[in-house]
Amino acid sequence: MFLLRLFPPEIAHTLALNILNFLYKIGLTKILFKVPKKEKHFYFNNLTFKNRVGVAAGLDKNGDYIDALGSLGFGFIEVGTVTPVQQFGNPKPRIFRFKHQHAIINRLGFNNKGVDYLVSRIQSRSFDGVLGVNIGANKSSEGQKRIDDYVECFLKVAPYADYIAINISSPNTPNLRTLHQKENLLPLLEAMDLARVQANYSNPVFIKLSPDESNNTIFKIVDAINKFQFHGVIVSNTTLEHDQLKDSQNENISGGLSGKPLFEKSNLLLKTIHSYDSSLIKIGVGGVFNKEDFQQKIESGASLVQIYTSFIYQGPRIINKLLN
Repeated sequence: MFLLRLFPPEIAHTLALNILNFLYKIGLTKILFKVPKKEKHFYFNNLTFKNRVGVAAGLDKNGDYIDALGSLGFGFIEVGTVTPVQQFGNPKPRIFRFKHQHAIINRLGFNNKGVDYLVSRIQSRSFDGVLGVNIGANKSSEGQKRIDDYVECFLKVAPYADYIAINISSPNTPNLRTLHQKENLLPLLEAMDLARVQANYSNPVFIKLSPDESNNTIFKIVDAINKFQFHGVIVSNTTLEHDQLKDSQNENISGGLSGKPLFEKSNLLLKTIHSYDSSLIKIGVGGVFNKEDFQQKIESGASLVQIYTSFIYQGPRIINKLLN
């Protein structure tokens, strides 16, 4: 773990996952990393989550590490964000560590190998747990083409996804967060609803939200979710507000902030949505580093919890730390 931190963050990320994949293939992950004790299952919409801790989208964008991550004892895994066409993403460097704040800023920009590649990886998986797929639009797509991108991804992943997450909240794709606005959101959700009917998809559909929107905007989104009878929200994506970073000289780095500085803000949004609609299923994500953090997400209204930055900093042992 220490040696990996000597490399630039994006290279370290890829190296770590490839090492994990190698250990899995030679049968060492379950020996080196103790799988959590049997937890109480969570049941939702005919899905059985072996425990409430999952992998957030972004850790495995292309589905290359599903089985390796699954061997660590996660209750569910979310892959993506995936777009119709392969794209490089934003120029490097685009990931920045703030280890003393347990934080990361990224401006990756939906770098991925495209939806067809992801589907091929999903089809070859042996992981039998709950698998979600996070879908988005290509950077160059605007207007109706942007909506068409979501539809294409939805239809292609629907036969293989236990749930689908619609990502309208990445801060690193230009104007994507304008989809939080009612005039842009409703046409998208209507198209998703039609795609769901076309694919005969009855599994859950979640909307991944930004923590930087007003309560009024969030309430309108919840109303729209209920209107189209989607299932829930993922709370939340990264924030563009970097005020909590103590290293002031780096506060102006552009990109989405994740990790500990996001914890309180994402929890506040979680509580706000739960107060507005307690029946909506919520996946809490943002700043979970220990069992107390995990419990706070549950107490704030989350039924399930995802991790990302804490896995980057603490490695596979974080799962036992949260659940045992």
